[in-house]
Amino acid sequence: MDYVSALVPPIVMAAFFIGVVRVIVKTQGGAAKTKEDAAVDAALARAEGARQAPAGGGKA
Repeated sequence: MDYVSALVPPIVMAAFFIGVVRVIVKTQGGAAKTKEDAAVDAALARAEGARQAPAGGGKA
């Protein structure tokens, strides 16, 4: 019975890993892709704007 207790953790980890990969593959593309891309673009634009704002606003 020691072999069973030795095999259970790798089997559980493998099943969990397969589940994670399936979720990642399933969520790629589709209807949500456009919304996610827009959110990333907006966040990048905000970060770029925040990085450029202090450079020009320091002189008065």
